[in-house]
This record gives sequence, C-alpha cells and structure tokens, in this order.
Amino acid sequence: MANNLFKFQIETHQKQSFTNLDHYLNEAIRDSGVSDGIVLVYCPHTTAAITINENADPDVKVDLKLGLNETFPHRADYVHMEGNSDGHMKSSVVGASEMLILANEKLILGTWQSVYFAEFDGPRHRTFYVKLIEG
Repeated sequence: MANNLFKFQIETHQKQSFTNLDHYLNEAIRDSGVSDGIVLVYCPHTTAAITINENADPDVKVDLKLGLNETFPHRADYVHMEGNSDGHMKSSVVGASEMLILANEKLILGTWQSVYFAEFDGPRHRTFYVKLIEG
C-alpha cells in the first residue's frame, strides 16, 4: 500500500506571505501512486493557513495582504501576550485546510488557480501536510 500522507517543511521569510505549494502537491501525487480521489492540504499552525487563489498576477497576493491587514490590523490593545492576534484572526478566516479533486493524476484547478501557504506571523519554519484519499 502506498504512503498517502506527506509532511512538508517550508521557511517563510516575511511577516505575511503567500507561498505557492503546487510543486509540493505534485510531488505528493507522484509519490503516492494515487491517480483519482481527494487531496487534503492541512496547516497545523494557528497563525498560518492554506488557500486557493490566482497564480498569474502577483499583485493579487499584494492586494490580499493589504485587504487582510486593513480588516485585521496589528493593534497594541489586543490582550494576547504574544502580540500576534492579527495573525490568529487572519488564520481563522482564511482556514487551516483546502480539499481538492484529483483526476488522472492531476489536480482540478481553475486556469489561474494555485494552492498557497499563507503566513501571517513570519518569518517562521512551518509544516504542512498533504493527504491523498483514493477513490
């Protein structure tokens, strides 16, 4: 039976960033031997997230950062002692996971879509998991 759970480590280099995960997902698909099913991408951190968004125009990521920072600004009056409450809020709204469809060894994504690891409290050493469910 193939190993269908993969653990990946990445380094984030900014306070807030979006790292494209497509090549990690393609590696997991290739190594799993699964050709059809579901791919779950999960982030076990409370100030980071997984999201799907546009991969063509890098300005989209800039605008996402601006919008999230405007919606959830860093504020001195937050009471969480680590000073990263805005990161926790962004993580909760964006979400810890994404589920994708796998068909014929390819992820079904829109023309401009990619999967991203969203960092909201970097720079950090981060982990994410990919689980392939055959079917």
